[in-house]
Amino acid sequence: MKHNLRITFILLAMFLVTQFIGLYVVNYYSTLKVINGTQVNVSAPTYPFGLEPPKVEKQTDYRDFFYGLVVSFIIAIFLLFILSKFKFAFILKAWFFIVVVLALIVSFNVFTPKFSYSIIAISLIALVLGYIKIYKRNLLVHNLTELLIYPGIAAILVPIFNLFWIIIFLILISIYDMWAVWHSGIMQKMAKYQINQLQIFSGFFVPYLTKRVREKIANLKKLPKSKRKEQKIKVNIAILGGGDVIFPTIAAGVMLKTLGLIPALCIIAGATLGLSYLFIFAEKKKFYPAMPFITVGIFLGMFIGWMLF
Repeated sequence: MKHNLRITFILLAMFLVTQFIGLYVVNYYSTLKVINGTQVNVSAPTYPFGLEPPKVEKQTDYRDFFYGLVVSFIIAIFLLFILSKFKFAFILKAWFFIVVVLALIVSFNVFTPKFSYSIIAISLIALVLGYIKIYKRNLLVHNLTELLIYPGIAAILVPIFNLFWIIIFLILISIYDMWAVWHSGIMQKMAKYQINQLQIFSGFFVPYLTKRVREKIANLKKLPKSKRKEQKIKVNIAILGGGDVIFPTIAAGVMLKTLGLIPALCIIAGATLGLSYLFIFAEKKKFYPAMPFITVGIFLGMFIGWMLF
């Protein structure tokens, strides 16, 4: 097992909570809903600050949006790599800050009662939380905001997918994840750069002490203060990348607007099962691409959803 049971449970719980929040946020903005087993167009609240995704007029639009998204994804990865290589930390932090704030605003808009200037209020809250998250390094704020960031992003991306193209996208992203972790090592390098240099991380981040380290700390307390400074304490870090969280959210959202709630919940269950399998059978101190395991779970959930409906 990669982490102890308590840490594994915490990561899985945060993953699962994010999926449920994501489903709620996506449904709030969705103009396609399944009612009595039939997909129908409905009116839905608008996105704040004109963040609406492009409208699908015909089925071929999904293909065009997919190609555009893949190109955008490649460009984003390239820019992240270049900016990281040349250590443009201030640009990367500003980039993360903008994405975090906008995603939080999209999610906050769902849960906030509407009143005069409510959008201004939630924008100020998002700005403050985004600033603390990116520039002040608060662990609690970091993980709490992660619960809402991915639902906000998913709500923008779900409308441009149908089931066929989300399946293709999941396959491609899983292949990329395996290449980036097992072959090129770019994923590890980017994660280490984010954590060590930028002091931020796009994903859940849970530091913890092993039993042996806790015993060492207990013994250190018995030593004189002068000798304590000479001792080094190793803190383990359990992480779950943001992509491993948002892609299942998008898949569940696409299933929600296509077949309904139960099939969408099947995807969440499958993704959680795939991630659980990885956490249980992964070895310590080794890097693994999570998306292939999660994708297999998602496809299992899709199959069950199709069988049920």
